[in-house]
Amino acid sequence: LRAPSAVIDSSAVIGADCVIEDGVVIGAYVKIGDRCRIQAHAVIRQGVEIGDDCDIGSQTYITHALIGPRVRLYPGVKVGRPGFGFAMEPSGYTSVPQLGRVIIESDVEIGANSTIDRGAGPDTVIGMGTRIDNLVQIGHNVKIGKYCVIVAQAGISGSTQLGDYVMVGGQAGIAGHLKIESGARVAAQSGVMRDIPAKAEHMGTPSVPLRQYMKQIALLAKLATKKRSEDE
Repeated sequence: LRAPSAVIDSSAVIGADCVIEDGVVIGAYVKIGDRCRIQAHAVIRQGVEIGDDCDIGSQTYITHALIGPRVRLYPGVKVGRPGFGFAMEPSGYTSVPQLGRVIIESDVEIGANSTIDRGAGPDTVIGMGTRIDNLVQIGHNVKIGKYCVIVAQAGISGSTQLGDYVMVGGQAGIAGHLKIESGARVAAQSGVMRDIPAKAEHMGTPSVPLRQYMKQIALLAKLATKKRSEDE
């Protein structure tokens, strides 16, 4: 089923039983698998490949991407835009070409208005079964393992690697070129500035192990209580 207002390049290959809604734009050499739904006003640029049984939300924009089967992109997701890379020259900032792709493996869900930058050279990779909430920013060259959970408004800077089953709380920020090992957990609003070992739990800014953070909070409370008593 293809809406009359959809614009589909003649070289694009569309699988069986797909639904393509109003205002969709599909570029040259795009490949879309069977039983996909491309919702209204989505834009899929040249050379993108999408696997079977995918649901691509309205007003999504996809470029420089390979997407596996059973992936769901909620409305407004942007995949494959250039990463935030530039060099300082005497005349000012010069953008560095972003030559990689975004690879999204099977059974991934990406929430509304999240953005995933393509790699600068190596690819940005989202591992199988990962769940990404709304308004999440994934920088260029980031590697996210299998079955991770990234909660709303979190940001992961370029070239950072997450292992499998990592959980990142809402509004957490992770600096670039770090390794967050498998099973690690990052609490909401944490600022991660160093590597985190497997299965560790970190909290705070800069983030520290959870038990250490709770001790620091308890000590601050005692100091505040002591100071108040002295003032009285």
